[in-house]
Amino acid sequence: MASGEEDGTVEEKETNNKKRTKGAIATAWLTIYNIAMTAGWLVLAVAMIRFYLQKGTHKGLYRSIARILKFFQTLALLEVGHCAIGIVRTSVIVTGVQVSSRIFMVWFITHSIRQNEQSVILFVVVWTVTEITRYSYYTFNLLKHLPYFIKWARYNMFIVMYPLGVVGELLTIYAALPYVRRSGMYSLRLPNTYNVSFDSYYFLIIVMLSYIPLFPQLYFHMLRQRRRVLHGEIIMEKEE
Repeated sequence: MASGEEDGTVEEKETNNKKRTKGAIATAWLTIYNIAMTAGWLVLAVAMIRFYLQKGTHKGLYRSIARILKFFQTLALLEVGHCAIGIVRTSVIVTGVQVSSRIFMVWFITHSIRQNEQSVILFVVVWTVTEITRYSYYTFNLLKHLPYFIKWARYNMFIVMYPLGVVGELLTIYAALPYVRRSGMYSLRLPNTYNVSFDSYYFLIIVMLSYIPLFPQLYFHMLRQRRRVLHGEIIMEKEE
């Protein structure tokens, strides 16, 4: 009987050690990832400020920072993997929708289609401010040293930034519609080998309409997180 109990204790310790090791590796990886992403979006912000100070205009700004933006935004696909394997406790669906919508903007709209640069700059500036705040929050949180102003910024700035970003994205897609309709870009006409037709013009309209149900869901998701994090802290402080 004693031997069986000892064997069980040893197995339990080994299991706990494996869990701690995996947890430490995951934390180390997430810390490195978030530091890299914070640095990347800071580089993007500095590049935009430098361009505007040198040129005195936003015209041509997007082209100057496009490579950096595409690289770091595409790198965010790793976050879907983080959710899928369980090292981050966030919905795979919510993360997937957010990341894929941005990938769509930088690779299929701004990369390939003549767009209204003012609206592009609007959502790029919003993304940059939001991501610097978000990745800084994750980094300091993982390091167990989170300044309150970063937490405050993380759960308050989105109230304005998120709608502004959506406006910029929608205006950019809308500005692309005439060119897409004239050029037939990404469209597939019949007859063809696959016997399938696809009209990118109407697809973009569907994408724009999809913001109607998706935006409120994501926005209220953030509002719920805000109440949980900020209001929960206030209650605890009152109890103390």
